[in-house]
Amino acid sequence: MAEFKPFKRKANYYETDKMAIVHHSNYIRFLEEARIDMLSQAGYPFDRMEAEGVWIPVLSVECSYKYPIRFGDEFEVRPKVTEFNGCKMELTYEIINITAGGKLSAVAKTSHCLTDVNMRPIRSQKTHPEIYKVFAEALIKE
Repeated sequence: MAEFKPFKRKANYYETDKMAIVHHSNYIRFLEEARIDMLSQAGYPFDRMEAEGVWIPVLSVECSYKYPIRFGDEFEVRPKVTEFNGCKMELTYEIINITAGGKLSAVAKTSHCLTDVNMRPIRSQKTHPEIYKVFAEALIKE
């Protein structure tokens, strides 16, 4: 199991809504930023994966909002690979508002399928063993 540092950043003004909190749709972007950061930490950046002809489309997203993030708040996203079989995978996330003393802002889950550039599912353990290893080592078995 690989250990990853949380993805951290501050909320931008343009991400907020009329209520002065981060708009709910931006949390989905935060999940993507955290996934891309996780791959970089694993030594297999997203652009390398795409250059090798592997895509990771999102199949589904779930997000429950707990505590708001406001403009300027520092937050972190903690992604975890919770399921992976070489073709499909699931990640869970905790979004923590650091500025608010570590309050849980959201919990989320995404599911994905590894595909070729024609969007056909692949069995990464056969076609791309290095990519398979990245996700297999990141898998959290609880």
